[in-house]
Amino acid sequence: MEKSEIVRKAEALVEAKMKGNDASHDAAHAFRVRDLAISLAHEEGLHHSSDSIEIVELAALLHDIGDYKYKRLASLVDSAEENIVEEFLQDESVNDNKRMKILNIIKRMGFKEELEGLQNGKDSVEFGVVQDADRLDAIGAIGIARCFTFGGSRHRVLHDPHVLPRSTLSKEDYMKKEEQTTINHFHEKLLKLKDLMKTKAGQRRAERRHKFMEEFLEEFYKEWDGKA
Repeated sequence: MEKSEIVRKAEALVEAKMKGNDASHDAAHAFRVRDLAISLAHEEGLHHSSDSIEIVELAALLHDIGDYKYKRLASLVDSAEENIVEEFLQDESVNDNKRMKILNIIKRMGFKEELEGLQNGKDSVEFGVVQDADRLDAIGAIGIARCFTFGGSRHRVLHDPHVLPRSTLSKEDYMKKEEQTTINHFHEKLLKLKDLMKTKAGQRRAERRHKFMEEFLEEFYKEWDGKA
């Protein structure tokens, strides 16, 4: 189906705003999440012609613009940066109801927001498929590649057996990753995502990706210890 004008403009905005990010959070990530979210939405019974699909597509495309990890890296403090998505939706005359649904998904879908308790079991299907799509892209083969790409971009230690993963995390703890290793991120977040999927479709897909990560880590530790 031909893309709508607003979707084409959203894609262009994503390309422009995320072009300076490393490959773990670039435009390709946003496009993968969009494709996954639409696929999950169809599995969950949302019709292609409905407003719900446009909400899903736009929220998925725009969800990482102004990501705190890159704002902090670039020392961006301009509050206007936080409002890019809202301003884009207003400029495109998206109606208030649809705009608020898109912004609500983006604001609350992150892992750190779940740690803070901003999510509950009454979320919409639209919220569930976008969040699940983002989390699916964080696990499996692509998730592994993204994890090491991000860790490398921050010059993070690959693995240190003496630095144990943190067993419990607050939002503030999660955002303070300077002393953590890349491998510990699997235990602190990625291996937990399978059980946090909100939709049946997301749960089904997460099983395979989760298993792949477990197998990867098993091999990683054997090779690290010289046993493989």
